[in-house]
Amino acid sequence: MGIASLAYLCLFLFGGMLVSLNKYSEQKIDWTDSQGYLAEVIQFDEEKPNSRQNILEVKSILKSGRWEEAFGEVLVYHQLDQELRPGMILFVQGIPEYIEKPSNPSEFDYASYLARKGIGSRHFIGKKAELIGNHPSQKTTYWIENLRNSISLQLKEKIPDPRSNQVAQALLLGQKQFLDQDTKTAYSQSGVMHVLAVSGLHVGIIYLFLMFLIKPFGLKKVGLKSYLIFVVFCIWLYALITGMSPSVLRAATMFTLITFGQMRERKPSIFNVLAFSAILMITLNPEVIFEVGFQLSYLAVGGIVLIHPLVARLWTPATKVSEYIWQLIAVSISAQLATFPLTVYYFHSFPTFFLLGNLVVLPMAFLVMQIGVPLVVFSWVPFLSDFLGVLVSYLILVQNWLIDLIQKLPFSQLDRLTISISTMIFVWLVLMIWAMWEEGQKRKLVWLTLFLGFFWSGMRLFESLHATSEELILYHTKSGIILDYVSNGNVRSWNVGVTPEDIRFKVDSYRLARNWDQIPKSLAGIKNDPSTFYFPLESFSIDMEKQELDISKKSPKSVQRWSKGRWEEISVSEKITSDQAAMRILF
Repeated sequence: MGIASLAYLCLFLFGGMLVSLNKYSEQKIDWTDSQGYLAEVIQFDEEKPNSRQNILEVKSILKSGRWEEAFGEVLVYHQLDQELRPGMILFVQGIPEYIEKPSNPSEFDYASYLARKGIGSRHFIGKKAELIGNHPSQKTTYWIENLRNSISLQLKEKIPDPRSNQVAQALLLGQKQFLDQDTKTAYSQSGVMHVLAVSGLHVGIIYLFLMFLIKPFGLKKVGLKSYLIFVVFCIWLYALITGMSPSVLRAATMFTLITFGQMRERKPSIFNVLAFSAILMITLNPEVIFEVGFQLSYLAVGGIVLIHPLVARLWTPATKVSEYIWQLIAVSISAQLATFPLTVYYFHSFPTFFLLGNLVVLPMAFLVMQIGVPLVVFSWVPFLSDFLGVLVSYLILVQNWLIDLIQKLPFSQLDRLTISISTMIFVWLVLMIWAMWEEGQKRKLVWLTLFLGFFWSGMRLFESLHATSEELILYHTKSGIILDYVSNGNVRSWNVGVTPEDIRFKVDSYRLARNWDQIPKSLAGIKNDPSTFYFPLESFSIDMEKQELDISKKSPKSVQRWSKGRWEEISVSEKITSDQAAMRILF
């Protein structure tokens, strides 16, 4: 116990050190008075509708004719004639911009998302960049980038059908950036988007494929251990090639521990393997806990481990075929029960036919992987790779056709769902009580369930009693003005000059979080002069030129400004300006 405690303490301290180093490395670059900067390209271009996207690692900044050393990464969008490749050194003119924090409640925090990846600013450079040379260092990351790119080009050559190639790139290499929006929507609404995210399924197939190859040789002791080390190497090489996503890291770590257990002729507990892999990932990169992929990956595996045995016992099939189908259904239900609160919280939707989608697509994805992996390995062999490419292409065509059929079924997806954090935690606690039901003390579990139910109901009652009966929201948008007026649960809205894009990304997320209508009823306003509208029923007016609210005829209880992810109280005044952030007035 003492050694285990010391080991966990060391991991904790190591993680704390990495956090402090990470925060130091994330310090913003001072771009004041900069005329340009030298930077190294660290990845291949990613195609966008009107430009190409890449990431540059800044080396130095030109200020007043002098070069100053600097460190940081910049997300760039360019229209250069030459494609950028890892290792290129560029001189870029101009000053990057800092990515602003959200100015509206529930708006996606793109700045924090990029900061967790080490990116602090972005730059639309167009053609204002000059190639200086190539960096001579042979970084491992560049070797991996080049290997991934060469495999990707081989897949494009062997699988010419555009849509099949998109799915193959995601399924085999984890390169989801090639997927068009229609394909993403089809897989998402069919409840099988996880198939396109390289995870335990894909790593498991690699593992089984490698273990199948060695089975006829019957290796023992030293030979077997040497081969198992080779298996671990292949698993981590695949993880590197596919981008080291949280789900892949979790699967690679787990299969590595299982393989090491085989070397010692021991079968480690799946709970220990799951816990250790999570602790290791968090220690190496504490920011990973904020990634949706990490959260969903561990929830899905946890749900399968804890809930699957309970679901599987509900029916005993008579034949092997029905047993296979039932086990697949049980696994799908278990994973979905554990993950649906989080998917509703983040994505506000639920795929109705997820069982049908998994029954159809998982076997197809298994076949694609069984043929796709040899295609990747033997892509340099002329006739064999052509044959395998045709097979993969036709299999994915069939898979996509089935996905499209499921998507076209009526009510294939429930949209505009919302769930509170308290409800999400309540659902998980109830699932854990169910998982402990067989071995736990049932009397205590019943009382615990009742307590949780009353506690959750009390929280919901408290929230409803303290909800404001009347409030006015003035959103901050790039175009025009939009405001929502809420009175006793009824929402009415008024806007002028606001683009659908602003409504979608800056306004609708808050309406959804508050469970308001997507298209509220109109708020009646009277135009007093070219720039002022008066709302007689609500007794306030708005000056469109100044983006200023006049609430002198009402008595607000509180005026709040959206700042740093929460509403902050500001002084109450008769006139309120948007001031680069959303405003909320409570009456």
